[in-house]
Amino acid sequence: MGTGGWTGIWPHEAATQSFAEQLAQGLKTWPGGRDARIELRGQLGAGKTTLVRHLLRAAGVQGRIKSPTYAVVEPHQAAHPEGQDEGAWPIWHFDFYRFNDPHEWEDAGFRDIFAAAGLKLMEWPDKVAGQLPPPDWVIALEVIDQDQRRVHLSAGTERGQIWLQTWLDTCLKPPQPIGPSSGPKALEASDAR
Repeated sequence: MGTGGWTGIWPHEAATQSFAEQLAQGLKTWPGGRDARIELRGQLGAGKTTLVRHLLRAAGVQGRIKSPTYAVVEPHQAAHPEGQDEGAWPIWHFDFYRFNDPHEWEDAGFRDIFAAAGLKLMEWPDKVAGQLPPPDWVIALEVIDQDQRRVHLSAGTERGQIWLQTWLDTCLKPPQPIGPSSGPKALEASDAR
């Protein structure tokens, strides 16, 4: 399954953080979002791990967040907001960069992790081609310059397509003028938000 998706520019790291916060909120509320599979694609230094760190923080992960470059996988637990009794939210951050053979995925026992509940974030998924279940989302990052990134989001599953459409409808909706007038007063009221 594929979609045209969405392409945009993150002009600075603050935009990456803002997206991560929106995504964390969505994953917490979208049906099945807490068990999403998200592939992160891009060259070295594109910002994949930075995005994951912001996403983990926004999801509620406390303490030090390490890159799984050498460990291949880092497990995390995100706490639920006060008053919720659902237990911790398991999140798995994979970095397959050091894999030389796609079958290393099977040998490492990752099939069990992917069968269990929890969010799976995967960097360098091409290194384990043919082993991973289809991603709900693919987030591809391209370096424009030291600060800017071109971002392309696409969905790989039906539920991922629904989430993408929901995100497009809620997070990218242009600001609406306040009141019946679209003149200067309405614009000023819009700007005050």
